[in-house]
Amino acid sequence: MAPAITLAAEAPKLSAANTGFMLICSALVMLMTPGLAFFYGGMVRVKSTLNMLMMSFISLGIVTILWVLYGFSMAFGTDSGSLIGWNSDWVGLGNIGLTELWPGYTIPVFVFLVFQLMFAIITPALISGALADRVKFSAWALFVALWATVVYFPVAHWVWGTGGWAFELGVIDFAGGTAVHINAGAAALGVILVIGKRVGFKKDPMRPHSLPLVMLGAGLLWFGWFGFNAGSWLGNDDGVGALMFVNTQVATAAAMLAWLAYEKIRHGAFTTLGAASGAVAGLVAITPAGGAVTPLGAIAVGVIAGVLCAMAVGLKYKFGYDDSLDVVGVHLVGGVVGSLLIGFFASGKGQSEVEGLFYGGGLTQFWKQCAGVFAVLAYSLIVSALLAFILDKTMGMRVTEDDEVAGIDQAEHAETAYDFSGAGGGAAKTAAVAAAVAGAESKKVDA
Repeated sequence: MAPAITLAAEAPKLSAANTGFMLICSALVMLMTPGLAFFYGGMVRVKSTLNMLMMSFISLGIVTILWVLYGFSMAFGTDSGSLIGWNSDWVGLGNIGLTELWPGYTIPVFVFLVFQLMFAIITPALISGALADRVKFSAWALFVALWATVVYFPVAHWVWGTGGWAFELGVIDFAGGTAVHINAGAAALGVILVIGKRVGFKKDPMRPHSLPLVMLGAGLLWFGWFGFNAGSWLGNDDGVGALMFVNTQVATAAAMLAWLAYEKIRHGAFTTLGAASGAVAGLVAITPAGGAVTPLGAIAVGVIAGVLCAMAVGLKYKFGYDDSLDVVGVHLVGGVVGSLLIGFFASGKGQSEVEGLFYGGGLTQFWKQCAGVFAVLAYSLIVSALLAFILDKTMGMRVTEDDEVAGIDQAEHAETAYDFSGAGGGAAKTAAVAAAVAGAESKKVDA
């Protein structure tokens, strides 16, 4: 009998379908950064609206250029010591072939790198919500450049780069629970511990100026998150991306309802801010876990995250740190919850055969998740605080107290978000009101 002939595995070929799918997903993730800007912009007071929008938008410019120059190479280049990557051919992106495939996949390198670029852009933008009302725009821009270089690019390599220590350990992070949300949330905490509280924190009312804008931003985030999550499988051939799509919707819905239920019980009302915040908490929590859990598991992840994040946002008043827009309470806590729950709810029927405690897998995966979660948390917290300290002692991180009280939009951008002069606002409106009050008082005296 002739010996069997073993054929070499057929090399992957460029898939037009997967390439198109990933380009659409990349565009969806890009849309999340403007969506985040609207979400944050509506949550601040009128006098800080433009600054909040700009703190997100500037990340689109800075991180894009850094990614081209060296960021992609640092995050996904050849591993060095399980801590960082490097590939000199990728510096400037000038030596990448148009149809050169990302290893093991059917999409071009250019498609993979632009998809990952959108993750790199939104992550520092997430931090900005904790710093509302009080940071110099120039200092923020420099912080974004430094933070992306020494925190995000290395952590992305740990988690997703071949050879990265978390990747090799088997830490599951489908789309960014550690690399994006814990990373950004821990950084936010580190920076606010250095720069301090807003003027009037816990004394003055600091309510959102436009809840419709918040809801618009939350809707754009929810929409874009399907690209963020489902696209992270880098293809659409085996159903895992579809599972992630479904779980993204399910967990987000569950978290929103859980947050609203907690809010009604605790505070007596269902608020639009609670609905938007609960949805974002669910999106954050399912990001690392959605490829590993079933839809029922996604409901559990969403409910747990919705309640715990709703509870966590109040901790800033108890412990006295001024997390302006609850980045710590939603992104750090939600990222930790979603990442650790993989150790309990991983079904073994999604992205891998890894099973969590509730599916007979014991606690092995849970301890791996703990290693990834707390390493990223500690590294980002410490390095971010050091960066903020250095910038604060050199160029200064905060605007003056007078500028903060008067409004950071005018001080930093020489603009205001809304012009009321055309609608009878400003001095004309003030004069008219004063005249009306004077007339009323005069009538009372005559009577």
